[in-house]
Amino acid sequence: MQSAWEGLSELPVEPSTRRELCQRCRRPGTVCWCSKLPQERLEPNCRLVILQHPAEERRRLRTAPMLSLALIEDKCTIYKGKKFPTNDHTGLHDILTSPNTLLLYPSKSSVDIKTIDTVKQTDSPYNIVLIDGTWPQAKAMYASSPLLHKLRQVKLIGTVVSHYVIRTQPTEGCLSTLETAAEALAYLEDDSYFREKLLEPLHALCDFQLQNGAVTHQSKEFRIKNNTYPKSIGKRLSRLLRTTEPKDEIDVSKITDATYIDEQC
Repeated sequence: MQSAWEGLSELPVEPSTRRELCQRCRRPGTVCWCSKLPQERLEPNCRLVILQHPAEERRRLRTAPMLSLALIEDKCTIYKGKKFPTNDHTGLHDILTSPNTLLLYPSKSSVDIKTIDTVKQTDSPYNIVLIDGTWPQAKAMYASSPLLHKLRQVKLIGTVVSHYVIRTQPTEGCLSTLETAAEALAYLEDDSYFREKLLEPLHALCDFQLQNGAVTHQSKEFRIKNNTYPKSIGKRLSRLLRTTEPKDEIDVSKITDATYIDEQC
């Protein structure tokens, strides 16, 4: 028996093989979506400012990198943290105190983005601030950042349906960070080209995942209303869903464990 183990110990050890990563998106080559990025980086008049929770970097299926690679560098800036701004966030205080800054966030005081003048109407570009994290993370980041409360706050209202079908959204109207930015830019720049080009990498990502075993996810709202959600829900949310018509807007802050991720309503 001992000689048998000695023989095994002398066998060469095969080195583990790791899939080669794309140098741009940092994803394995087989699931790289860089070929769907614009051939030339887009240059909108507006600037995107993403406030990203540190935990987002650990997520494999993220959409914020698609924005940073699709737009020229000074048109998409990502600040990481749980509270904004801090001394580490160079230039962010000036952005957040600018009169041309808009926060895309579904607060009680936010208004339909389509009530805001477009860049062509004002001849002045906007700073568009988005919060990137799960819904509980986003609420905590907003609550701990008093300066965000002073910004003009807008949200997307309409019939837009998320194409990010491989992730579970809180409600039917929730979008990924990428989709939110694409819709905002398309409206504020008055140019649907931004929506079309920015969404192509997302379509490629979802198509690949679905072709390789992923399934289409229904929203949490849809599953709760159709009795297919696997977790129990509280009495308040249950009552809210029973009394809300399909066309009505649901306050996602009441869906306590809903993912915002990349999800803006």
